[in-house]
Amino acid sequence: MKAEQKWPDVLWIVRHGESAGNVARDVAYKAGLPLIDIAVRDVDVPLSEVGERQAEATGRWLGLLPSDQQPTVVLASPYQRACETARLICDTAGLSADRFVDGKIVVDERLREKEFGVLDRMTRIGIQQNHPEQAELRRLLGKFYHRPPGGESWCDVILRLRSIIDMLSREYRGERVLVVCHSVVVSCFMYLLERMTEDQILQLDRDHELANCSITTYAYDPRAGKNGKLLRQEYNAVDHLKQLGTQVTVERDAKAVAP
Repeated sequence: MKAEQKWPDVLWIVRHGESAGNVARDVAYKAGLPLIDIAVRDVDVPLSEVGERQAEATGRWLGLLPSDQQPTVVLASPYQRACETARLICDTAGLSADRFVDGKIVVDERLREKEFGVLDRMTRIGIQQNHPEQAELRRLLGKFYHRPPGGESWCDVILRLRSIIDMLSREYRGERVLVVCHSVVVSCFMYLLERMTEDQILQLDRDHELANCSITTYAYDPRAGKNGKLLRQEYNAVDHLKQLGTQVTVERDAKAVAP
């Protein structure tokens, strides 16, 4: 008896394009400043010009796929840089909302960036100067479990993503799903989908800087496991950017030193 498919056919997880916050963070670290200079809320930080080109390049790549291989579902973090990335990808690819299962790009707060609470926008220098006790706690606990006051640990992000995984298997079986989110969220998706350990996901994070508009792809394999499952096809892929002559950037988000 053939097992019922409980997963999307394809899941693309895309980090947003380079943002103005990424650029500001790089400036702050090069200058040895304690605080990253951003004039708006983190949720409102827009894409940089480079980030817009990265999103458009990703859209051109998706637009070259046959129509029966293009996304039927698009989910995005509510942060402006992720929403802009999703919109530019869809506009450039020629993907109209009436082709989507939901009839629109779905903005979901569970895909938001990891929250840093009192450490928001601080560089390593700023954290050491203003919250040395938090720097020591993070050293003792590790970033997987450390939760700064008012913020989240990686475990907290994983907890909210568990319900996203449930939604994918409940509402989007057999669909082709594009998710636009943030670097830590991409890593936490991988942790859940591949049932990684703390050591495995943190080693991956140490070994690889997740590029802006990089694509991590999973595809459904009916032969994997009892009922089939999503298997990783690509991680942190940027060939679509390089092929179109678009700059590849790997800056971490501006919220704090270590996501």
